[in-house]
Amino acid sequence: MTPVFDPLGSLSLVLLTTLDFHQKTERSVSSTIGGTEGIISNYDFSKGLHPWNPICCHAYVASQWSGFLDGIRGNSGENYAVVSKRTEHWQGLEQDITNRVSTGTAYVVSAFVRVDGNVQGQVEVKGTLRLQNTDGSTHYNPVGSVLASKEKWNKLEGSFSLTNMPKHVVFYLEGPPAGVDLIIDSVNISCSGHKQSKEVKVKSGVETVIKNPHFEDGLKNWSGRGCNICRHEFTAYGNVRPLNGSYFTSATGRVHNWNGIQQEITGRVQRKVLYEINSSVRIFGSANDTEVRVTLWVQEYGRERYVGLAKNQASDKQWTHLKGRFLLHAPFTKAVIFIEGPPAGIDILVDGLVLSPARKLQATPCPKIENVLYGVNLLHNSAFTRGLAGWSPMGSCRLSIQTEAPHMLPSILKDRASQKHISGRYILATNRTEVWMGPSQVITDKLRLHVTYRVSAWVRAGSGGHGRHHVNVCLAVDNQWVNGGQVEADGDQWYEIKGAFKLEKQPSKVTAYVQGPPSGVDLRVMDLQIYPVDRKARFEYLKEKTDRVRKRDVVLKFQGSNAVNLLGSSVRIQQTENSFPFGSCIARHNIENEDFAEFFVKNFNWAVFENELKWYHTEAEQGRLNYKDSDELLEFCEKHKIQVRGHCLFWEVEDAVQPWVRSLQGHHLMTAVQNRLQSLLSRYKGRFRHHDVNNEMLHGSFYEDRLGRDIRAYMFREAHKLDPSAVLFVNDYNVEDGCDTKSTPEKFVEQVVDLQERGAPVGGIGVQGHISHPVGEIICDSLDKLAVLGLPIWITELDVTAENEHLRADDLEVFLREAFAHHAVGGIILWGFWEMFMFREHAHLVDADGTINEAGRRYLALKQEWLTSVNGNVNHQGEFNFRGYHGSYTMEVDTLSGKVVRSFVVDEHSPIQVITLNI
Repeated sequence: MTPVFDPLGSLSLVLLTTLDFHQKTERSVSSTIGGTEGIISNYDFSKGLHPWNPICCHAYVASQWSGFLDGIRGNSGENYAVVSKRTEHWQGLEQDITNRVSTGTAYVVSAFVRVDGNVQGQVEVKGTLRLQNTDGSTHYNPVGSVLASKEKWNKLEGSFSLTNMPKHVVFYLEGPPAGVDLIIDSVNISCSGHKQSKEVKVKSGVETVIKNPHFEDGLKNWSGRGCNICRHEFTAYGNVRPLNGSYFTSATGRVHNWNGIQQEITGRVQRKVLYEINSSVRIFGSANDTEVRVTLWVQEYGRERYVGLAKNQASDKQWTHLKGRFLLHAPFTKAVIFIEGPPAGIDILVDGLVLSPARKLQATPCPKIENVLYGVNLLHNSAFTRGLAGWSPMGSCRLSIQTEAPHMLPSILKDRASQKHISGRYILATNRTEVWMGPSQVITDKLRLHVTYRVSAWVRAGSGGHGRHHVNVCLAVDNQWVNGGQVEADGDQWYEIKGAFKLEKQPSKVTAYVQGPPSGVDLRVMDLQIYPVDRKARFEYLKEKTDRVRKRDVVLKFQGSNAVNLLGSSVRIQQTENSFPFGSCIARHNIENEDFAEFFVKNFNWAVFENELKWYHTEAEQGRLNYKDSDELLEFCEKHKIQVRGHCLFWEVEDAVQPWVRSLQGHHLMTAVQNRLQSLLSRYKGRFRHHDVNNEMLHGSFYEDRLGRDIRAYMFREAHKLDPSAVLFVNDYNVEDGCDTKSTPEKFVEQVVDLQERGAPVGGIGVQGHISHPVGEIICDSLDKLAVLGLPIWITELDVTAENEHLRADDLEVFLREAFAHHAVGGIILWGFWEMFMFREHAHLVDADGTINEAGRRYLALKQEWLTSVNGNVNHQGEFNFRGYHGSYTMEVDTLSGKVVRSFVVDEHSPIQVITLNI
């Protein structure tokens, strides 16, 4: 079924569920298979329950001499176990098999099961491994399952293989609902009779992908990709020992970084199936760590594509694990997997490569969040009315309480309650010899998991340094550093820090502290607050705000032969589409997935291409233009009446510039810039509604450093000349959340004003929206500050990330409601929606198999909420009045001649719209 990888690197497990090992004959109930002793002791319960143990429940053995349960005879005719008094689905019967299994061997699992008690139809019974690692962690991995009933015995089948050995391996049977008895007979685990290198089919018909994965059959099925490969045992490379099994393979004579070991897997991988990969590697020939990668080459729809599967830094001292996942959307004719990466002359050592279909993870439940005092500051003595009580210095700095005249400080909160009087007391940190020194307070016991906490503080940095310095609120969560917000501050005035955080795992210690300025610079902190955010309370406010911004009053006037005598007639109004732009990024390869394309066309009306329009894609080599992918994507969008943003003409961050462009200077670079503008904009004139002209100018300066300050405005001016219909955007990240001093709203505004003063026709502001732990007030404050420019603001690359899909849905709703309710926001583009096709992990709305998860359901629910549906009657003026969202509508009205259906559009250009319908 799937390989399951331990995130801590201590265990990898290949699960091949419900297997047919090309052995069609049913084995008899015995303790041996093919002369090999079975792994399970007392498999037939002939010795009672020894060494079986019930898991927090009751169990006994029914037999011929003791009497069968309700006349149920055993599958073997002799004995079976009954597991009863089950109060949880995971309760069942277990056996420790640690000393009877080993790594590198495939094991077959089978058992006959049925159920009894208050149960109708079939219920699932599962075989599971509990793996307890040496680091104390525990992992549960499914081995197989079957639907069982009261009427007959059902055979559960499965298989597993350990590639790393944990401290304890326990096999158990579980699954039926609480209160249902589980009946078990003839449990067997044995060696499969086939080496792992042989093909094994899972129930779906998909074969395990890698043949001879641990080199048990020599180098069969493997080859060198431009180099030599050799199999080794213990004596090679200075007695390097294999990590798993008895062999490893080396790739030698490498003259390019792409040289390595490879295997063609054509016909053994399928599109629209999620796969997981696991390999152990090391290097030889360099004392420095270097990157090693697993890459997939596929030939699809007339072109080739390289897909990165996994990468890690490898050394010559120990084995390193490579783990990853991939999903192929498009049909393909050939697929080759290979390991590459290190520079020429460095050998790659490979200890096995396993690639199997990924198991479907059970959806995580919605976490219970209870006893949270929203809006209440967690910090003790935050106003310093009790001196330094509760506070301590981080490091050897000195803390003292100082006072200045009480005054009012502006807050990002607009309600009156937030405009509170500041006492004037603050904490002063002096004698700072490190940047991390400042006031601190331990808040471990006050925090709750899965709750978004808002961070707020007023700070000054001065006396001992000149200019502005970074100051930020930090949280030391065990050994990790969490950013709670930051700002650039000096000693001339107070600056507000705003930020947020959320804890997903229970920490042993959390310390909040303020830090940042260089050593010798004093730090002042006033009114530091950390409090849980009540997002639902703000939603009620946002619904009212949304009504004002996104709706308008509509008067339907009826005329025509059927309009007479309409008084009191029934009218039914249904909005069919909201005109607000909701979009997503797409790529050439994933629109080949019919399910992906259907979801996209149905639920979005705008698109942006992930990479296909970027310069490094359209001209990877100088002078060799490739617009095939962007042409086909644009044709797809135009066919489905999807509006398209162009992303991007240039990218100011140097790492995003292709090597041949980085090598240019002076007029050669300027000529390349001009050619890029001419080539793309003349080709697509009038077809892209927007263009991001020079991406992320707050975070990079590649073109400005080489071509001067005016180059950015020049790009805008020339782009407008070549395609005057396109709206030209600036576009950047971390503008909306207070976590990055490079990209504050104020700096974004300054950048736009500078461009405009240089004649750049900036038409829109792109706020990317790659956000974690969104807080509505902070987002709104940033949008308000950007709105002073009077330009439309688009959320251009929105994603939120949380491993728990319910928390992801909550965070997505926060951002969507906040942006949709803001008058300056002209559209929202998601940076993908399908699993494995996301910039950040755990941000998807649709799982790899096409299942819409909770985040996706929340998005669709909001789209539905933002459609107007109204029923009523024609009034005395022969009219029907309602208030509705902008967009397309259908209307049904009952007349003497029967039902009449009409369509109309509500626009956004005036407070009241009068629409005359001829019926």
